[in-house]
Amino acid sequence: MEPARAVDAYLRHVAIERGLSDHTVAAYRRDLAGYAQWLIDHGVTDTHDVSPALVAQFAAERASAEPRPAASSLARLQSSVRGLHRFLAREGIADADPTGRLVPPKLPRRLPKALTIDQVEQLLDASGPAPGTDLPAEPAELRDRALLELLYATGARVSEAVRLDVDDLAHGDVLRLFGKGAKERIVPVGSYARAAVDAYLTRARPEFARRGSATPRLFLGARGAPLSRQSAWLVIQHAAERAQLTAHVSPHTLRHSFATHLLQGGADVRVVQELLGHASVATTQIYTHVSVDALRDVYATSHPRAR
Repeated sequence: MEPARAVDAYLRHVAIERGLSDHTVAAYRRDLAGYAQWLIDHGVTDTHDVSPALVAQFAAERASAEPRPAASSLARLQSSVRGLHRFLAREGIADADPTGRLVPPKLPRRLPKALTIDQVEQLLDASGPAPGTDLPAEPAELRDRALLELLYATGARVSEAVRLDVDDLAHGDVLRLFGKGAKERIVPVGSYARAAVDAYLTRARPEFARRGSATPRLFLGARGAPLSRQSAWLVIQHAAERAQLTAHVSPHTLRHSFATHLLQGGADVRVVQELLGHASVATTQIYTHVSVDALRDVYATSHPRAR
C-alpha cells in the first residue's frame, strides 16, 4: 500500500475504532505525514518494502536534526510510526512489523506539580464567590467557580469537563466522564462542587443559553456556545493571576492536585487510578513519589534526630 494511503487507513482506525480524540489524531497525522513523505523521498512507494534498517535510519535522522528535537517529541514520533506499522501487520497489509527493534528515547521522569490545599482554596475563591454567600456574582463568575470546583473535585481532564452534558450530572453525587478512547468512568462529586454547579445551573446557565442555540453542554461561553478547551484554560489562568499564585497553574495542575491530595489523605493508589481513568497503575504511581517527598520533608523538619 502507498505510504499516504496507509497513513489514511491508520488514522481512520484510531479515530473510529479506538475512539481517540481529535487532538491526538491530529498529532498522529502531523507525524505520519512527514514519515510518509520521507519514505517517498527515499524511493519507497509501498509500505510492504519498509525494512527495520530503513525505520532505524528515519529515527536516526530525526534525532540528529537541527535544532535538536526534544526527547518527548521523538518519543511521540516513534510511537506514531510504530502504531502505523503494527496496524499494517495486524491487518495483513504488510507481512511483518519493521519497528520491533526501534528503541524509544529515554524520557526524564517529571514529577507532576501540585498546589497545596491552601493554594487550591485561594484559586477557587479567586474564580468567583463560594455558593451560599451573600456576595453578588456575575454569571461568568458562577460558571468559573463551578468549573474549577468540578475539576478539583473529580480530577477530570479539562477536555472531559468541557464535553460534559447537563444530563451527565443527573445521578446526584456522581459524575459520568468520558476519557481517552471514549472510556466511561463514574466519579463521585463532593458537596462543594455540587453546590457550585447547582448555583451555576440555576442562576447563570439559563442566561448564557438564551444567547445561543440550544445545546446540552453543561458549560457555556458568553454567547451561549459550548465553552472551549482554550476558554477553560483562560478561566484558570485568570483565577491564578487574581489569586497571585506564582507557580504555573494549568488545567492539569488541578488534576495533579486532586491525585496528590487523595494519596496524602490515605487513598489507595488503585482507587486513584480508577478515579483518574488511567489504563495502568504505573501511570498513577508517579503521584506516590510526590507523597513520599512530602513525607520526607515532614520527617526532616519534625524528627529530632532526622539530621
